[in-house]
Amino acid sequence: MSPREVIRRFTGSLVHRAWSFARTAGAITPRSPARYRFRRLGDGACLSFPQGAIFGEAWIEIGEHTLVGERVSISAGMGPGVDLGPDSLVRIGARCSIGRGSHIVGHHSIDIGDDVFTGPYVYITDQNHVYDDPDTPIGRQWPRNNPVAIGAGSWIGTGAIILPGTRIGRQSVVAGGAVVRGEFPDHCVIAGVPARVVRRYSPGSGWHPPTLDTPLTGHLDVPTPPTLNPGPLTPTP
Repeated sequence: MSPREVIRRFTGSLVHRAWSFARTAGAITPRSPARYRFRRLGDGACLSFPQGAIFGEAWIEIGEHTLVGERVSISAGMGPGVDLGPDSLVRIGARCSIGRGSHIVGHHSIDIGDDVFTGPYVYITDQNHVYDDPDTPIGRQWPRNNPVAIGAGSWIGTGAIILPGTRIGRQSVVAGGAVVRGEFPDHCVIAGVPARVVRRYSPGSGWHPPTLDTPLTGHLDVPTPPTLNPGPLTPTP
């Protein structure tokens, strides 16, 4: 083995050990000084290192044994140093797992129930810009807030976007890449852009597609195919 290879192996081993130490030391847990910035950080909770943008911790609650992946951004309010009132704005329940690179952006109210798991790069927000004034740049118009709630035991797939005003029931599945807005019942599968209920669970019937006589928000409409009427067949002259 050449001296260069020996140096490369030694350097690589040193870098990996240093990174492993940094990940352990940089994680935010109930034993870290950073825990005091949060409204609540439950026993066994962990925000993995490196974290994404995190601010407004005084209005953020994270439940027991919840794991927040690397580079996850969690924010409350428009920016640091703003008084947002007496109540928490972002509440993540116990035993959740938030996938790496996800963003949870709260301004009014985001409730994530217990045992909710997300894939990576999920985006959840309770605020969106409006475009009421056609003469003012959209980014300069005052945004509008609408609470978000995700029921306990749900799974949010990779890259899903949860928009303001969304309420997802318990034990529901959001497919990867779905763009979700509206109210959805317990025990359903939500997919598409815009998202619709594509499966639901009924006692005795199990999981099945939604039927036309079931009144559901996010109902999958199945259009009736048009009737073809070519008229009388006449020979070509």
